[in-house]
Amino acid sequence: MVRKQRTIKKSVGVEGVALHSGEGVTLLLEPAVAGTGIIFRRSDLEDSPDVPALAGHLSSSQRRTVLREGPAQVGMVEHLLSACHGLGVDNLVVTVSGPELPGMDGSPLPYAELLKSGVIVEQKQQRRVFEVVNAHVIRDKNCEIVLLPPSGDGLKISYIPEYPNEIDASPVSFDLATDDYFSEIAPARTFVLAEEIESLLDAGFGKGATAENTVVLGGDTSVDMRMPCEPTRHKIADLIGDLALAGVEIHGDIIARKSGHVLNQSLAQHILSEYDMFAVSDEINEDGYDIQDVMRLLPHRYPFLLIDRVLRVEGWRRAVGVKNVTINEPFFGGHFPDQPLMPGVLQLEALAQLSGFLLQRKMDNTGKLVVLAAIDKVRFRGGVVPGDQLYLEVETLRMNRSRASIKAQAKVGKRIVSEAVLSFAMVSST
Repeated sequence: MVRKQRTIKKSVGVEGVALHSGEGVTLLLEPAVAGTGIIFRRSDLEDSPDVPALAGHLSSSQRRTVLREGPAQVGMVEHLLSACHGLGVDNLVVTVSGPELPGMDGSPLPYAELLKSGVIVEQKQQRRVFEVVNAHVIRDKNCEIVLLPPSGDGLKISYIPEYPNEIDASPVSFDLATDDYFSEIAPARTFVLAEEIESLLDAGFGKGATAENTVVLGGDTSVDMRMPCEPTRHKIADLIGDLALAGVEIHGDIIARKSGHVLNQSLAQHILSEYDMFAVSDEINEDGYDIQDVMRLLPHRYPFLLIDRVLRVEGWRRAVGVKNVTINEPFFGGHFPDQPLMPGVLQLEALAQLSGFLLQRKMDNTGKLVVLAAIDKVRFRGGVVPGDQLYLEVETLRMNRSRASIKAQAKVGKRIVSEAVLSFAMVSST
């Protein structure tokens, strides 16, 4: 059964110390409209840039999950994302005063408690679901993660660890649909092997780590665990947090053997890519817009209307649409008569129109019009010919009352053909 999306009813905040940098940091969680997803906002940077919690924004890092959009970076997001995923919170604006979230007690539990204090509420729009059909395996040396079709109604994770001899290395299974995340997974703290501590400190990690927020395995002193198999349960917590970056509810079984953030994130990227491809070939979902809807919001008309249908709109954050390219397009008469090829500038125009559709919904009834103001970071990567379906995807990077910045990408199948960052101005229509 597909559930409704959820957010929190009221804003809640917390202050803490970052686990790796050791710096003090302030965090504020605010409600967000359905379809927004989870957005991180850096209050300490100019214009407070937004960083979406999606796998496409992952930045290369060690021992943690880091997201980036342009100059804005946010790290150690996995514990908050784990709490969101575990409790079914889909839409949030997370304002943070630095490049790393607070480490809290080393577990997702304080974040889960914070979310509950904000009162989790249901929204009207349904949660997007990815149901696994085909098995998928990701390996790295002697570590692996296997994605399988579901044996139940949701996401089931089985984790097989490897630890020093004195640590319980029993496998642990958790079913997100039927088990209690709050009591069985959220309290599990992060851990480190005793032999790694010196090298990690030398590398600049763990400046905010304490005996209370980090479990040390394989040391001279006995380990005081909060719960049975605490390190393995924390591995499951991290996996749940990293999979939140897929942006969908996953119905499938996962078997993970010694996997960490790198494999987890690769799986999230795979799921997001598979879901987007499925959305193109599947029937138009209930949130789609046909050509009449498009023409009601956009002023463009033949021969310059370059969107045939909007498949999906997520709040003011993201939109997906298609342009069916046929030999009857008027530009093929001159570009080129013997080898028809869609001009790259018209691919950008299609992306700009979809961006305008996304933004114009917010400007509707305001007397303002969305106009293209600048194009940056343009890349043309492949040709588009008659018979292709141009899959258009745009995502809001930042927006205020007068301007907006959009990341835009066009694909044919899985092949990226063009991409750019588009800037828009909201001007009076009179």
